[in-house]
Amino acid sequence: MTTDSNGILTTRTGFRFEVRHARPEDEPALAEFFTHVTLDDLRFRFLGGVKAVSHERLVAMTRSDDAGIHNFVAFSVDGMLIAVATLACDQLRRHGEVAICTREDHKHLGVSWELLSYIAKYAEDLGLDTIESIENRENRAAIELERDMGFTVTTYPDDPALLLVRRQLGFIAPS
Repeated sequence: MTTDSNGILTTRTGFRFEVRHARPEDEPALAEFFTHVTLDDLRFRFLGGVKAVSHERLVAMTRSDDAGIHNFVAFSVDGMLIAVATLACDQLRRHGEVAICTREDHKHLGVSWELLSYIAKYAEDLGLDTIESIENRENRAAIELERDMGFTVTTYPDDPALLLVRRQLGFIAPS
């Protein structure tokens, strides 16, 4: 991951974007963002048949009264919201669950890789030991990306349609 002094990340493809914590004023941009996400990506992100993201979910993604929930937004250098991520930490702050969603027209630029790398580093800085994601088995692109970043894949208890993808922090992913 390459980060310049202004907090801009640069992907392997040379695409540049900024990541920061979500704020309440991001809600309209977040609502617009989800109109540029495929139905499959909505299903993968929320692990269900979501066709539209509710106001309540948008509020939860831009405001948090829980110190263990960290919501992030990623903007292209021209100000377009291109990806969102959540890191939810357990009460002991040892383990975190991550969820990421990227705009359809910004896939294959390295955004998801850099954003997940950023979240892993953030989680490590918080002192977490592991991060994990619950993935639908059909979300092959995400599972492959996570495998490439050193995550291990196991079956999810009690649901054969899901996989648990976990990474011990401190692991250095190949560049």
